[in-house]
Amino acid sequence: MEMKIKTVANNRKAFHDYEIIDKYEAGIELTGSEVKSIRAGKVNITEAFAQIHKGEMFINNLHINAYKQQGRFAAPDPFRKRKLFLHKKEIIYLSAEVDRKKLTLIPLSMYFKNQWIKVEIGLCRGRKKYDKRQKIAEQDSKRSIAHLMKLRHTV
Repeated sequence: MEMKIKTVANNRKAFHDYEIIDKYEAGIELTGSEVKSIRAGKVNITEAFAQIHKGEMFINNLHINAYKQQGRFAAPDPFRKRKLFLHKKEIIYLSAEVDRKKLTLIPLSMYFKNQWIKVEIGLCRGRKKYDKRQKIAEQDSKRSIAHLMKLRHTV
């Protein structure tokens, strides 16, 4: 069976503000209208974060707009707390890492894997301002070196 992956949302801000230590794939508990809204691309994960509470992982501040053609049923709160599905061992490990090393759980992307909606969770450490500047300087130098090498090979 062929895996079809279609990315719905990326959290580019997370790659700038955090140092990603490890990545995990998690399923997410949604209502039918939320799935339809995500298929339409009406989701925002830039301000979202994950927390572990009583052995379960939840995602907070994930904004999913209400589905337009929902009908007479009340739309769920766009910012409601949603449960994430991970293996018990992964949740225990992540909980220990977050508590011990003062790390954060940030959603990096949301995508469809076949018919299932998955969230990629990153175990992250916050970057200081000087770290961000250093990363930008490194990217600029790599870009300029690549440009010079390209010019050198075309001459």
